[in-house]
Amino acid sequence: MGVALLDSLKAGFDVLPSAPDDARRDAFSSALADGLPTTRAERWKYTSLRALERRSFAAAAPVLSPVDAALLARIPAPRMAFVNGRFDASLSNAAALPEGVVLRSLAHALADGDARETSFLARRFSRADETFAKLNAALANDGALLSVAEDVHVAEPVHLVFIGAPATADIAWHARSLIELRRGAVLTVVEHHLASGDHAHLGNALMHVHLAAGSQLSHARIQDDASSGTLIARTDAVLARDALYRRVDLELGAGLSRHELNVRLEGEGARLAANGVLLANAKRHIDTRLCIEHIARDTICDLVWRGLASGHGRAVFHGGITIRAGADGSDARLSNKNLLLSEGAEIDAQPVLEIHADEVKAAHGATVGRLDETALFYLRSRGLPAAEARRLLTTAFCRETLSVLDDAALIDVLGARLDAALARIELAP
Repeated sequence: MGVALLDSLKAGFDVLPSAPDDARRDAFSSALADGLPTTRAERWKYTSLRALERRSFAAAAPVLSPVDAALLARIPAPRMAFVNGRFDASLSNAAALPEGVVLRSLAHALADGDARETSFLARRFSRADETFAKLNAALANDGALLSVAEDVHVAEPVHLVFIGAPATADIAWHARSLIELRRGAVLTVVEHHLASGDHAHLGNALMHVHLAAGSQLSHARIQDDASSGTLIARTDAVLARDALYRRVDLELGAGLSRHELNVRLEGEGARLAANGVLLANAKRHIDTRLCIEHIARDTICDLVWRGLASGHGRAVFHGGITIRAGADGSDARLSNKNLLLSEGAEIDAQPVLEIHADEVKAAHGATVGRLDETALFYLRSRGLPAAEARRLLTTAFCRETLSVLDDAALIDVLGARLDAALARIELAP
């Protein structure tokens, strides 16, 4: 193969704790045949993996450092925690879950051998640039399985926590997760990707979201991984009739991160409201790709994304919306605004709208600019120091994305995370 990354992952595949089935073998063979995507692939045009492909990762789990307890002190139960991709019962607490809610690890489900519970693993990935999804399908042996029964309303958020912890070698971990809401169910999930100390691991996380008719999911995702870490993440969501999916993504950490959000609005009246913040400071490279498909009539998507780049950071955003033939009455909106905070930073924004139906409403746009000098002058004239005035404006610029959620307490928690991340960036004078 000649690619150190894939060679090291093959060594891990060959020593899996249980013999891989034909589906896993096929997925891994396809990944090896395709290789890592290059910048010649349209979907990876702005994200080079040349440095990553030269790295090797441990096939077996080396000895881990203890996880900093303070990391979880502000994450309440119900909570399921994974350390370097493996479920950690000592850091988890699902005792507060109400009747009708099931939360368990994929590893336990696989051990039990219930084919119905793990049927989502049968998903196939056919594109040549889906190498990481294929690797996940081949190698993932753990993750979170969260299901809510029909008409059950869950009052407290459920927290899924993925922690990168230092080890005696760099690790590649693969997690496959599922959130499933039955008809009329209501749930809030907070997905955390955090670091307990410095590490240079590769995380490969794939999340499936299945929303039945009339269900409602609020989903907050906080990515604040180690500055030397790499996280490749993907969320595939399917919405049935009148389902509502609210989500906010805060991309605040990692040295290299990519998140692909794919949402299919398959049922009439399905609604998506997805907001996010990309914070590319220092030398971080953050890539987010939205692929939203309106398949049924009278579906709605409303997307508000904000990007900031400082130092030598680079933020990449692709906002793709497709309105399929027959999806009449669809309403699609995308707003992507970005701020360059230093001369060495870079932002690439691509709004893409394809319409193949009649009688639709659609609006999309992207801008890249600098802080408003008039607003800065106004704040300075009121006695604010320059750095404080700039931080005040960037905070207001980003915080508007949080309004997609309807939980004031959760908005406060996310706002505090966002403020802490903004305090780390360099603001050009």
